[in-house]
Amino acid sequence: IFSFLDIVTLCRCAQISKAWNILALDGSNWQRIDLFNFQTDVEGRVVENISKRCGGFLRKLSLRGCIGVGDSSLKTFAQNCRNIEHLNLNGCTKITDSTCYSLSRFCSKLKHLDLTSCVSITNSSLKGISEGCRNLEYLNLSWCDQITKDGIEALVRGCRGLKALLLRGCTQLEDEALKHIQNYCHELVSLNLQSCSRVTDEGVVHICRGCHRLQALCLSGCSHLTDASLTALALNCPRLHHYLFLPCTSHPRILEAARCSHLTDAGFTLLARNCHDLEKMDLEECVLITDSTLIQLSVHCPKLQALSLSHCELITDDGILHLSNSTCGHERLRVLELDNCLLITDVALEHLENCRGLERLELYDCQQVTRAGIKRMRVSGGHASPGAFEANGEHAKSQRPLPTFDPQPVFCRLAG
Repeated sequence: IFSFLDIVTLCRCAQISKAWNILALDGSNWQRIDLFNFQTDVEGRVVENISKRCGGFLRKLSLRGCIGVGDSSLKTFAQNCRNIEHLNLNGCTKITDSTCYSLSRFCSKLKHLDLTSCVSITNSSLKGISEGCRNLEYLNLSWCDQITKDGIEALVRGCRGLKALLLRGCTQLEDEALKHIQNYCHELVSLNLQSCSRVTDEGVVHICRGCHRLQALCLSGCSHLTDASLTALALNCPRLHHYLFLPCTSHPRILEAARCSHLTDAGFTLLARNCHDLEKMDLEECVLITDSTLIQLSVHCPKLQALSLSHCELITDDGILHLSNSTCGHERLRVLELDNCLLITDVALEHLENCRGLERLELYDCQQVTRAGIKRMRVSGGHASPGAFEANGEHAKSQRPLPTFDPQPVFCRLAG
């Protein structure tokens, strides 16, 4: 029974009696611990005490946001919890390379390591991890901006089973780092290069040629990319299921490339014709694409469930017509974002009445869409609740929700 209880409940049970204290605090009940909700109170001694209590039973520990935890306590943790497989140190800004040395020395079974925003981490950490944590499958180094190609080379030479590598904000990385990934990470499924602004088409080509299992790729903020990158993806990565162009979030099977303003219809045409299993695309701020891209998606991507065209100002009602009359429009489309598509009118809303599964529609700052058009769509569709709008004078406004597939009503928002 105790093994099914959460941390708070176990602690309460431990206060009932001496017998219950022994049962509740038995290490076998503490195999998975998440201290995020207590982050402001967690200091090094707390981690040390947990490690002594749990010992080899502990498999998963999250210290996300625990800024009071440093190298010394994590060394004790590594020594005591040698069977740890999943460790989240996101936001533990006090830790340095010393912590990675400890993990390398004592935690050979580690498979999942999150070092997001651990800004003191350097290439030395990656060298240590590659030597002692060869079973690593997931590594998040986002915003560790001291990492360079040398660190990546050391890492991938030792951790050849990596399936997910997140490098958001590692601004010193260049195409040569991606060449190392090409050479050694043949099992890679997910790669995040958001805001790695030095990456060019050459680097993307390297990844595509060596990582044929790739299903998720984030290139948001890689502003030098052109259709050559899309061509490489289309010809080498047919497993791509999700194609996004937004600031990156961790999500399986995603390709993100927000603010890649050089991408055109030609590149997306080739991509659509070769990647028929695409389910999620976010083309926000791909300002050169036109209705031609929507026509290709309508014909070749029948599984499309979510599509963002925000700030794609060349999209018109005709493109929405093709989308709404397609297989994905009739059967699959659940989320459509058209914010700041200035050529979209009420006619597009009439076309979208064919998309019976649509759960969220965003129309922020679509100047030619009227409240009357929205009302007609709601009445005819019958799947929007009365609370789907937050009115503010003549227009509706709200804070942009995170992309999700959770059931919710059609949500139309407009602004002048």
